[in-house]
Amino acid sequence: MEVEMETSPSYFDPEDLTVREQFRRYGKRHSSSSISPLRGKSASKPVFDVQSVQSRRNAALFLEEIKHEAEFFEADGIGGTPLKGPKSRSSVDDEGVESFRRVGSPSLKSCKVEEEVLGDGVESTFAMFVSLLESAMQGLMSFPDLILRFERVCRNVSESLRYGSNGRHRVVEDKLMRQKAQLLLDEAASWSLLWYLYGKGIEELPQDLILSPTTSHLEACQFVAGDHTAQLCIRIVQWLEELASKALELENKVRGCHVGSYLPSSGIWHHTQRLLKKGYSDPAMIQHLDFDAPTREMTQLHPDDKKQDESLLEDVWCLVRAGRLDEACELCRSAGQPWRAATLCPFGGSDQFPSIEALVKNGKNRTLQAIELETGIGHQWRLWKWASFCASEKIADQEGGKYETAIYAAQCSNLKRLLPICMDWESACWAMAKSWLDVLVDLELSRLQSGRAVDLKDYVDNVDGGARVGNGTLRPSGGIDTWPSQVISQQPRDLTALLQKLHSCDVVHETVSRGCKEQHRQIEMNLMVGDIPRLLELLWSWILPSGDDNNVFRQNGDPQIIRFAAHVVLVLRYLLVDQLEDGFREKLMSIGDRILHVYAMFLFSKQHEELVGIYASQLARHLCVDLFVQMMELRLNGSVHVKYKIFLSAMEYLPFSPEDDSKGSFEEIVDRVLLRSREIKSNEHGEQSSNVVEQHRLQSLQKAMVIQWLCFTPPSTVNNADVINAKLLLKALTHSNILFREFALISMWRVPKMPIGAHMLLSFLAEPLKQLEGTVLSLDDGDISENIHEFQDWCEYYSCDATYRNWLKIELEIAQVADISMDEKKRAIGAAKEALDSSMSLLKSELCSLHNICVLRRGGNWLVSLEDQAIESDESFYLELHATATLCLPSGECMCPDATSCTTLTSALYSSVSEEVVLNRRLMVDVSISPRDNFCLEIRLRCLAVEGDGLGRHEGNNGGVLATVMAAGFKGELAKFQAGVTMEIFRLDAWYSNKDDLQERPATYIVHGLCRRCCLPETILRCMQISVSLVESGVPPEDHDELIELVASSEHGFLNLFSQQQLQEFLLFEREYSIFKMELQEEDGADYA
Repeated sequence: MEVEMETSPSYFDPEDLTVREQFRRYGKRHSSSSISPLRGKSASKPVFDVQSVQSRRNAALFLEEIKHEAEFFEADGIGGTPLKGPKSRSSVDDEGVESFRRVGSPSLKSCKVEEEVLGDGVESTFAMFVSLLESAMQGLMSFPDLILRFERVCRNVSESLRYGSNGRHRVVEDKLMRQKAQLLLDEAASWSLLWYLYGKGIEELPQDLILSPTTSHLEACQFVAGDHTAQLCIRIVQWLEELASKALELENKVRGCHVGSYLPSSGIWHHTQRLLKKGYSDPAMIQHLDFDAPTREMTQLHPDDKKQDESLLEDVWCLVRAGRLDEACELCRSAGQPWRAATLCPFGGSDQFPSIEALVKNGKNRTLQAIELETGIGHQWRLWKWASFCASEKIADQEGGKYETAIYAAQCSNLKRLLPICMDWESACWAMAKSWLDVLVDLELSRLQSGRAVDLKDYVDNVDGGARVGNGTLRPSGGIDTWPSQVISQQPRDLTALLQKLHSCDVVHETVSRGCKEQHRQIEMNLMVGDIPRLLELLWSWILPSGDDNNVFRQNGDPQIIRFAAHVVLVLRYLLVDQLEDGFREKLMSIGDRILHVYAMFLFSKQHEELVGIYASQLARHLCVDLFVQMMELRLNGSVHVKYKIFLSAMEYLPFSPEDDSKGSFEEIVDRVLLRSREIKSNEHGEQSSNVVEQHRLQSLQKAMVIQWLCFTPPSTVNNADVINAKLLLKALTHSNILFREFALISMWRVPKMPIGAHMLLSFLAEPLKQLEGTVLSLDDGDISENIHEFQDWCEYYSCDATYRNWLKIELEIAQVADISMDEKKRAIGAAKEALDSSMSLLKSELCSLHNICVLRRGGNWLVSLEDQAIESDESFYLELHATATLCLPSGECMCPDATSCTTLTSALYSSVSEEVVLNRRLMVDVSISPRDNFCLEIRLRCLAVEGDGLGRHEGNNGGVLATVMAAGFKGELAKFQAGVTMEIFRLDAWYSNKDDLQERPATYIVHGLCRRCCLPETILRCMQISVSLVESGVPPEDHDELIELVASSEHGFLNLFSQQQLQEFLLFEREYSIFKMELQEEDGADYA
């Protein structure tokens, strides 16, 4: 010992402890700068590169993106790219995420920018987790590897939040960042445990390492590999040791220090040696320098040496706690205490941990085999355990160092001496699990030696005394032959008892029991006992939305907990897919779906629409469809860019058409959105009846906006993208025709206001329908041709309507001016001629072309079905017409209907046709007040389908009986109802039904006939109004006589579409026209004369 002390470095002064303190935990001296090495490189590169949303091929999205980008550069002085966007195919690299900082030009408000970046650090995990999860689902990585990647992401983001900032923060901000960073570290620990318990495979014992005769270490490894309890314990121990080891690595990375950085021979007792050389005699100080002197003489070292020894042992304890036993031994040797290294690693320094890794590491080491050939299997092992136990007890009794006591107590499962130093949950759990594991191994080795069964449960009857095994009695006071009876009473009976000890303040420190209440500690304890249903219920209770909160998109839990819960559900579903029992499977699916649903809604509420698809695709079919429907409705008025993100998210992760009952499809979502868009919204206009019609006209714009979901182009990565695109556009075409019919019926008023819904539809479909040109020609489908023809008819109609309203607007402007200029008169005349020519082109015979398909169209064939209504069945079929309408007074105000008005209207609708028709056609009329809007009526008409009206070709093209009844109410010509009251129709559907009242298929010709009855007469009356205006202006139209002939001609059948009041109005217009024309002729004659 003296020799070693004499050879200590000359530059090391044992009197000067300041230098030693600098080097104790630090590999190099601190610089004066407060910036850590991590901070210096945190802004070097962003590891997670988020790709932008796939470019849209239509002009709307392109212009939207340019506008969005321009606004970003104008509003933000930073030229960086925000870390937001859809999925990224790149996974997190092995180095992990080192920075989440925006790359861009420096800003004058650097501190503010830094705060925003750090605030977004947690949100960046959402996109990272999606990228990793997608890779696993595509088979690019296994799910156990996915768990490790999740852990790595959490650690890297936590590190970036905690240490990656160059700017200074206020105390509150710094505290919040610390909390976020700690929560991410806790999550990383939970992911690590999940990997150890469910992701780490079962290791097989290499056959080439099996020795004969066997050794205690080999037997211990075989026992742990085959025993469930021992295997659970060793995985928990390995998990906790890895957490401690990574904490040491982080400390070294951030602070440039590491545990155990000592100068050579710094563990030698210099002060004690110096005093002994001088002959100093102190009864309280040791008189010899051997390592057993303090225990043997029951004395102490010099206070400075004792302090230095305690510092050394503290570092040794940290390394032992982290499972770095080799480093702990090397630290002892470098400090001049090789004897302490020998007490930590007996048997020539081989690793005696009962794991396959330790066995492979040792290789075919014959040292232990040779020792046990002489002494017997496990004898030296028990001797070392017993000696460690005696040392821990002796040191504790003499009030020696707490770290030295804990080190030896950890070697022999002496929890009584080990737990007092465990000041956190992880350390206490590690101590209990390691002690339990060691005792299980010791019992197995005792069984091998004695040849009799020994079980831990045999010892629990007597906690304080010995426990009987067989016919013998084992006493703690016994020697090595009775090992491990000395420590058995301290061990838990099972894993549940272990966790209960962690909760008990009588056994562990208060901070440990308090740590059991933390969220991730509860998660980890449930994972340990394998109570997955309880874990799911616990997670759900933390994120359950508030019951009194009507906003379902407002989460109740921490965003990180919600994200963790969602990914735990997915990982468990994929890892345990073959191990699920029925009850377990049901809970994992039901509660798991609720958790995933909350997380998807949370992402949506945070404007991460592009990330929702992968989670929605894992939901039950109805939840998936409901989620996307709700998102589409809430973002209906959003930008094109945002809407396309939702479209892309659904298109990439969901099948287009339904494949089975377990998964939602894009087609189901779109159909639901289209259906709900036509529903009457709840009453929002209060008691102001004058706002009813205007509100429903504004709602027409919302109905039209839905079509935009069908006009996006699917990404090329989707299978059969061209076919899907064609199907979407055809669906858009079909639904648009339905809306065109409804919009036409609510825009009959002769006012300048344009039907905004109809023109919005035309703007959406004008460009996309060009893509259908080649596809439609290759599809042999009569419905497609019918829809295209109808769309062209509506294009012509709304073109006429627009020119008429434009003329009407000019007329109203001129009427307000006293002195009209010649230019204004010419402009009015030009607009009138344009409107008249446009309407006449709709009414007259002409050659129309649509997508290179030429058909001879007659004005009388506007909205005429070209196909027969072919129904082959012996059963009777019925026709049904459902409408939602409101009653309007001549003043434009709406009536609030009551039961009396409903009954009166029912009777009046019956009276619109003869009694013979009612009986023969089994006509049924039902009128009721709408439950959604007390100003609206629900009208249902039903009659029997007959030849010419429902069966075969409908020659009249007027919609038959049902259209006749509804047209009478729409035009306000019900004989037994209040005069002048009309019906404004907001929704209209017609279909075939069987005798059981089940819908078969749409009866479009009825709605077409009703539109013909309403639109064509109104168009003709508008032409007459324009003609009267022109002739009054002195410019009689050239085709007025032709218009009269068209109406009177039986070939076109226009006259049958007029009601009595419309014919009267037509005749009045003709009378006015004739009068103005005669006056004009008289004036011309007078001028000529």
